Amino acid sequence: MQRIECYHCGDDCGKHPMVFDKRQFCCNGCKTVYEIFTSNDLSYYYDLQSAAGATPATVESKYDFLDTDTIIERLTEFNDTDLQIVDLYVPHIHCSSCIWVLENLNRLNPAISGSQVNFPKKTLRISYNPKKTTLRQVVVLLAKIGYEPYISLDDFDNEKKDTDRSLIYKLGVAGFAFGNVMFLSFPDYLDLSASQTSGGEFWLNQYETVFRWMMFAFSLPVVFYAGSGYFISAYQGLRHRFLNIDVPIALGILVLFLRSTIEIMFNWGNGFFDSLTGLVFFLLLGKFFQQKTYAFLSFERDYKSYFPIAITRITSEGKEVSTQVNEIEKGDRLLIRNEELIPVDGILINGDARIDYSFVTGESEPVRKQSGDKLYAGGKQLRGAIEMEALKSVSQSYLTQLWGNSVFQGTSQSKFRTLTDGIGKRFTIAVLTIAFTATAFWLYLDPSKALNVFTAVLIIACPCAIALAAPFTLGNLLRIFGRKKLYLKDTRTIEQLALINTVVFDKTGTITTSQKSTATYEGMPLTAEEESLLKNTLRSSNHPLSRSLYDLLAEQDIITLDEYEEHLGKGLQGSKDNDHMKIGSPEFVGNRQPTDALDTSVHISNNDSYKGKYVFHNHYREGADVMFHAMSESLDLAILSGDNEGEKGRLQQMLPRNTPLHFNQKPESKLEFIESRQEQGKKVMMLGDGLNDAGALAQADVGIAISENVNVFSPACDGILDATKFQQFYTYIVASRKAMHIVKLCFILSLTYNVIGLYFAVTGQLRPVIAAILMPLSSVSVVAFATLMTNLLGRKLK
Repeated sequence: MQRIECYHCGDDCGKHPMVFDKRQFCCNGCKTVYEIFTSNDLSYYYDLQSAAGATPATVESKYDFLDTDTIIERLTEFNDTDLQIVDLYVPHIHCSSCIWVLENLNRLNPAISGSQVNFPKKTLRISYNPKKTTLRQVVVLLAKIGYEPYISLDDFDNEKKDTDRSLIYKLGVAGFAFGNVMFLSFPDYLDLSASQTSGGEFWLNQYETVFRWMMFAFSLPVVFYAGSGYFISAYQGLRHRFLNIDVPIALGILVLFLRSTIEIMFNWGNGFFDSLTGLVFFLLLGKFFQQKTYAFLSFERDYKSYFPIAITRITSEGKEVSTQVNEIEKGDRLLIRNEELIPVDGILINGDARIDYSFVTGESEPVRKQSGDKLYAGGKQLRGAIEMEALKSVSQSYLTQLWGNSVFQGTSQSKFRTLTDGIGKRFTIAVLTIAFTATAFWLYLDPSKALNVFTAVLIIACPCAIALAAPFTLGNLLRIFGRKKLYLKDTRTIEQLALINTVVFDKTGTITTSQKSTATYEGMPLTAEEESLLKNTLRSSNHPLSRSLYDLLAEQDIITLDEYEEHLGKGLQGSKDNDHMKIGSPEFVGNRQPTDALDTSVHISNNDSYKGKYVFHNHYREGADVMFHAMSESLDLAILSGDNEGEKGRLQQMLPRNTPLHFNQKPESKLEFIESRQEQGKKVMMLGDGLNDAGALAQADVGIAISENVNVFSPACDGILDATKFQQFYTYIVASRKAMHIVKLCFILSLTYNVIGLYFAVTGQLRPVIAAILMPLSSVSVVAFATLMTNLLGRKLK
């Protein structure tokens, strides 16, 4: 009887399939899902992959617990009046069609504003309006369309630690079987079964058949359980017409198993069960080693590495102290200035809070909050300074996930990853060609060696080492950079850094430092009320000049401003009672008197009456001139400054001749400058302070925000550089270039190993048991070489 497959999930429909729309389904659930898709114009789901769905489980009231407020609070990342965000683990995500339908949930439920799939972790991040739908309804919808999430409150209590124990179980099974098969193979290794004693034939020979079938029994769980992942991966790759690196591995395992089984069935020999179990064991051991290394690298780059920036903590005595983000504790009182990110979940105490949650939700409309309202980590304060009390430590918030938010991810894949995939594909084709060609040759010359040659080629020529070269080299360098206080988003950034040929610097707050700045006042004396208003207006700002001037002024009582507004590239203004003060450029404050256009100064007016200006004396970062001249040997440099040309002479002395200097640059002007260079085919890196430069940082191929003592981290940037490491920054670029050379050397090392191994394999001189041991050693050698070389590279970094 011909098997009838369900149109939705591919299962057998049995004798009585359900028919709808001229298509056959195994159950009413699959038919219902099909109806949902077609009625919402989502039938393209089936064009991506036939039978792509899963059989939906019966869902009645099993998710009623998701209507409980306390559980919702624990499960959701973000929980506000009009928006909730939940991150769910969906085990059934397995292909492109899954991703497509899950990222189109808003077409099934309009209350869902967005959904994003993290394919490697099989997680789904959903944003929805709690006024129009509930968490339970969202989960039920997922279950009905065949993507039932796995929900465990224990996971959320332990911050969702991703622990995959299946690999450990498979490794244990393979190791146990490999050890026993090797033990049972000893008589064959030592030729004991053929030896003679004075009493006649050696007794082991009598049990040789039993030993062979015992080895066969031990190999069954190895092939069909421990090695199942390679078969599944190879099948899915072939199903999508893609030759991945698991194809030759799966073929080698299958051929070894079939050949060994046939040998013992017809009593031709002991087979190659030792090679088979050894191959799977060492493959899984390499995968386990890789997983542990990745976990170690992830631990090395925890939230402390992502955020080396400081936040202002208000002590019990009322003093403002700069504190590292990772040192924030529950109950701490924090000062959040204009344009600063909220680092932890907390309660608003006082101030005019207008929070931009676009970094978290993608929605740019600011949300107004009142005293007593809850504030979520990742929001950015837009109107002056606020005070809040921390409810959690930074490790318990999801601020560290901002860099992973798809809002800030480019759609293009890393060029190097594409190169690795391309090499893997060509390698697989080459290996299969060599295997079949060599087998055909030996079938003609000596058929007894043909099968041995075929299996040996498939075993020895494994591209695993090639696939490991880039992740381990760049991943280890990522960790080393973090220790050296350059915190990059991902390994792709290292590759992009190696390709950079143009570097653009902001001036104020980037190549200048506020730590040693001095300022002198020129103008009419300020009254006590004006000094207090000036100090408190500056208190709300994060601009480098504002922060410098705030630190230089005498202490004043903290007051809450009635109004505060900051105009990027122009200045800021604050009001208290009947006084209205403007601070910024002469045009902004309304000064019509002639001024020295070459001064770096901050002008002040109160109630539209010009008062005077603070003239700054810039201090450039130590070693900047040396670094600029070193960089100019291989890079094009440019300076973009929002200030006037007052520092042009000093900059020309510091910089190489003919370096472009552009002054009076607005944020949009900086962005346009970078775009113009990119249109010329340049690979541009922008180094800025993360505030006025946010657009330029995002536009650049690599955007690095320099961090000194303020919390102006921009999730759109690709990295954060600690200001103390500014003069060493060029060495990081050089190290990135050397890292790419290390990756290429790893490729050469892996290919050399494979060429040597293939020589012995195609000539019939390679025993499969030796190949099964040597093959994983190639992966270990590549990993060891990559780790050693990057560690040596890291030692040269200061």
